Amino acid sequence: MKYFFYSILLVSLLFSLGFKNDPADQKTSVPNDNSSHKTVIYQVFTRLFGNTNTTNKPWGTIEENGVGKFKDFTPKALQEIKSLGVTHIWYTGVLHHDVIRDYNAYGISNDDPDVVKGRAGSPYAVKDYYSVDPDLATDPAKRLNEFKSLVQRTHQQGMKVIIDIVPNHLARNYHSTTKPAGIKDFGETDDKTVEFARNNNFYYLPGVPFQAPILNEKPLGGETHPSADGKFDENPAKWTGNGSRLAQPRADDWYETVKVNYGVRPDGSFDFDLLPKGYDQRNLKDHFAFWQGKSVPDSWIKFRDICLYWLKFGVDGFRFDMAEMVPVEFWSYLNSTIKKDYPTATLVAEVYNPSQYRAYIHSGKMDYLYDKVAFYDTLKKVMQGKSPADRIVNIQTDLADIEHHMLHFLENHDEQRLASQAFAGSAVKGKPAMVVSATISTSPTLIYFGQEVGEPGAENAGFGKPTRTSIYDYIGVPAHQRWMNGGAFDGGKLSTEEKELRNFYKRLLNFTIASPALMGNYQEIHTLNREKTNGYSDKLFSFVRWSNNQKLAIVASFDSEKVHEFDLLIPAEIIGHWNLKDGIYPLNDHLNTDNKFQLLVEKGEGRIKMILKPLESVILEVKN
Repeated sequence: MKYFFYSILLVSLLFSLGFKNDPADQKTSVPNDNSSHKTVIYQVFTRLFGNTNTTNKPWGTIEENGVGKFKDFTPKALQEIKSLGVTHIWYTGVLHHDVIRDYNAYGISNDDPDVVKGRAGSPYAVKDYYSVDPDLATDPAKRLNEFKSLVQRTHQQGMKVIIDIVPNHLARNYHSTTKPAGIKDFGETDDKTVEFARNNNFYYLPGVPFQAPILNEKPLGGETHPSADGKFDENPAKWTGNGSRLAQPRADDWYETVKVNYGVRPDGSFDFDLLPKGYDQRNLKDHFAFWQGKSVPDSWIKFRDICLYWLKFGVDGFRFDMAEMVPVEFWSYLNSTIKKDYPTATLVAEVYNPSQYRAYIHSGKMDYLYDKVAFYDTLKKVMQGKSPADRIVNIQTDLADIEHHMLHFLENHDEQRLASQAFAGSAVKGKPAMVVSATISTSPTLIYFGQEVGEPGAENAGFGKPTRTSIYDYIGVPAHQRWMNGGAFDGGKLSTEEKELRNFYKRLLNFTIASPALMGNYQEIHTLNREKTNGYSDKLFSFVRWSNNQKLAIVASFDSEKVHEFDLLIPAEIIGHWNLKDGIYPLNDHLNTDNKFQLLVEKGEGRIKMILKPLESVILEVKN
């Protein structure tokens, strides 16, 4: 869950943590996972993936609009996902979250529409960390077994499984009915007479009852519901998930959630041990040893146990929601514990503050962070014609020491769809950005289901608004449904343009996971060509990648109207690295085999005569 604002509380808390962008942190990036090839993560909103219903009524019920199930990820569906070049599937919305549907017959309490977003509920308002969403199961009584079968099917197809962990906040009515013996619920032993206590799981407003927020629109679109009465029983009131201390949170607060206490006092000071100076230079083993024998807040232990439960269950890693709202010391404690017994676990963090990136990587021991604020935001403006491609150069320079850890994406559940009118207006306009995003660094690539067939997210689903595929409602995903073709998963109903787009993603992503050069060296040649090459404009971007046995020149045109003709310069320094003598070298284009290019090396410098059509990109490999 993410909203693009930060409360004063959050900002002051982050600065109080002492996270400085210290020059001493500027070190060479070393992968936590010893990757030898690129990683491609396919994020799928699990509830929506297999839904074939096309009604799409705003605020529609599960009977009206349909829902996908775990079983819809058939071996054929998983094979087709794998064939895109996918190495990991991030199943979003798996954990049991609030939902407006009666599951009393399965021992599950009903949820209150006054503190639930949408009818299907937010996947980031987790109600039971030891269970999964009953909507996703054919038999809700066997929902954990059905999810385990999905994990096993995914592994059988050679892919790893990632799920969300939401450490900063929980559903207001959190209660686990499936927790292992000896595990106590969050808040079960809290002292509610005080605002803060180290081992309380929540923050309280003693003596003050919670009041439901005054919303911009009525719950369930105004539908009559016995619990939609503007009331929710919570006494005393708890702090809201985004840090709001109001007993009646605002409509733009994360009112459906409560904030978890990690031992950070209300004034921003800490009630736990801090990492000693220099621990950003220490390895996982040292971090694990540091926490042994130390007393830590109860919430730390609860989330440790939750993560270990799911790893033992069979999942291969986590995407940690709003990780920067949780102290970095907790991540040192948790991630070093995880990696001790599960060294290949994939740990991805949602972090948006660039000044904190190195702290969460080096001290928090995250594998990967979202590269949104710098890289994604810039590519979006380049695609929209609001920014020159020149801006990309400094971003890669600034992040050079941690480039491997910066997860690249153009879509996810929080962002607008590429094809939406509010973003690019066309999925084709995303192609050059996708090439740059997937090949410019050694970092993983994330794509969001439906992105590969140009889904525009145009539906008015209810709580969710168009341009983003709703994560709160029961809804269909039309372009994805055309690929799904009633469960055949063969693209049988896709248009010619949609099929070509998916084939483009397939060529690109499969190349990235096989290319040794993309795990090797990088140098931008954009600046040189901007200065010296006639016909080369700020709507183009170019760079080279190489390893001992592969040499690549990559050029992308963000121009949707103009053909660009120019001689791309490859500087003598690169020709020297590539050990090329004067001569002519044929080039293979890995995106279009019909393209014919050649590299002319003369007096130690290289030139490639380029003709790029609008929005065309090339990945040229030197054959010698």
